[in-house]
Amino acid sequence: MNLHEYQGKEILNSFGVRIQRGIVASTPAEAVEVAKKLTEETGTGWHVIKAQVHAGGRGKGGGVKLAKNLDEVKSISDDILGMMLVTPQTSAEGKLVNQVLICEDVYYPGDSEPDEYYMSVLLNRATGKNMIMYSTEGGMDIETVAEETPHLIFTEEIDPLLGIMPFQARKVAFNLGLSGVAFKEMTKFVTNLYKAYIGSDSAMFEINPVLKTSDSKIMAVDAKVSLDENALYRHKDYAAMRDLREENPIEVEAKAAGLNYVDLDGNVGCMVNGAGLAMGTMDLIKESGGEPANFLDVGGTADAARVETAFGIILKDPNVKAILVNIFGGIVRCDRVAQGVVDAYKSMGDKITVPIICRLQGTNAVEAKELIDNSGMEIISATEFQEAADKVAEVLGA
Repeated sequence: MNLHEYQGKEILNSFGVRIQRGIVASTPAEAVEVAKKLTEETGTGWHVIKAQVHAGGRGKGGGVKLAKNLDEVKSISDDILGMMLVTPQTSAEGKLVNQVLICEDVYYPGDSEPDEYYMSVLLNRATGKNMIMYSTEGGMDIETVAEETPHLIFTEEIDPLLGIMPFQARKVAFNLGLSGVAFKEMTKFVTNLYKAYIGSDSAMFEINPVLKTSDSKIMAVDAKVSLDENALYRHKDYAAMRDLREENPIEVEAKAAGLNYVDLDGNVGCMVNGAGLAMGTMDLIKESGGEPANFLDVGGTADAARVETAFGIILKDPNVKAILVNIFGGIVRCDRVAQGVVDAYKSMGDKITVPIICRLQGTNAVEAKELIDNSGMEIISATEFQEAADKVAEVLGA
């Protein structure tokens, strides 16, 4: 589950990580009011206006701007709120901006020049250890840094049983070229950042940039956070942070119906029981000349109501030109699934406008095929995996 910047910063702050302070607003008038409040609390004279969407690269798309007075706070907020923000991490249509974060200006003059760093915490699946990835090249796309100057990217692996050790936090600060107060601040920052990552059961924390201010404070100016959904039962307060407006509406509907669904870019809708079979089905569709339009795992039950819901969700994608139902009847009998498919087809009537290929194998597979073939419905039955894929290719004209 992805979070907005202001939500990620709330988590960081709760674990003692210094952050660039800010208050979220939903209207230009509210933005002015929170800017006044922020000035009272922090003394900031200028304000940074940041679009709150689940995407990086907001500054490149015009979603991050500096306001030097309250009139600019209002006008900039008015420009950003309601815009379709297009960044390198969004679709061509962009994302609608519903909120802005009004932040304090932290690039103030002082004894030294501010410096920006990159830092993230995530799991290294190859080693089974957590990893801090960091670089002196903050504020840039880390992909660009990795491609053009890979020697400027450092990693520090942390044993999850031991946690981050003091020498590791010092090593990070040293590799970033820090000394004195900034060195001590960075070791504290790194230690608390790792604690936030562990304590919130996150899949990733990415801070870009981490800022060394002109007076040697170390703080998170941004926060890109992805939480592990499997652990949300332990964090009811984090679960409440979910912003459904930022998620694919079809995936939200599928989740509410108890279906495991991921939207893809292809033309063949898939309805399968079991994640492994679903992956195999998608591979075979591709090898047969089609492109999977979704990953959809209906789970161990496939009665008429569940099948009808799945069909309805698949058909919301206008790119779908055919649907492949591929069910292995282990826990659930194939004839019951077949009856569910037939009943759903009858119930939906004219809503089904694309060919349906149904392949059922396992318990009572013979009876299931007979039921499909004798239903009088325009459902194409198949027995073998490859046969089903070939029939998909045939109806697509591939």
